[in-house]
Amino acid sequence: MTDMTENRGGESETAAARRSPLVKRGGGDPGSRGRTTIADGVVEKIAGLAARDVDGVHAMGSGISRTFGAVRDRVPGGAKSVTRGVKAEVGEVQAALDLEIVVVYGVSIADVARDVRENVINAVERMTGLEVVEVNIAVSDVKLPDEEEEEPERRIQ
Repeated sequence: MTDMTENRGGESETAAARRSPLVKRGGGDPGSRGRTTIADGVVEKIAGLAARDVDGVHAMGSGISRTFGAVRDRVPGGAKSVTRGVKAEVGEVQAALDLEIVVVYGVSIADVARDVRENVINAVERMTGLEVVEVNIAVSDVKLPDEEEEEPERRIQ
């Protein structure tokens, strides 16, 4: 129900408001009207790509998940999973991530983990606006120089 009171000119305030060019409708900045939700999978993709981009990271995921992933990647029409080795829990304003990585032999695991953490946090926060509260990293394997490749990890540039 609209309350229509008369102003000095004899017309209702709602009619005067419709004609006035200074009246804002909808209450505030258009960019703040409504909600934006971000799926866990979106954050997982961003984090997976950011982690793979760090020097010293050979692959993502455990040996079993990489083996199944290599088989799935060879199936015609199958897409490479950038979320392998990444699990995200996304709330309304915060996200927490668990990553499982394989590092290249000879690199400092502590340095690689720090670089992965920084790169993932920067990418997720920049692209989503979410606050990343933690990035837990589990190193599941080390890629030795003489080991055969289970699957070639391609970096996306």
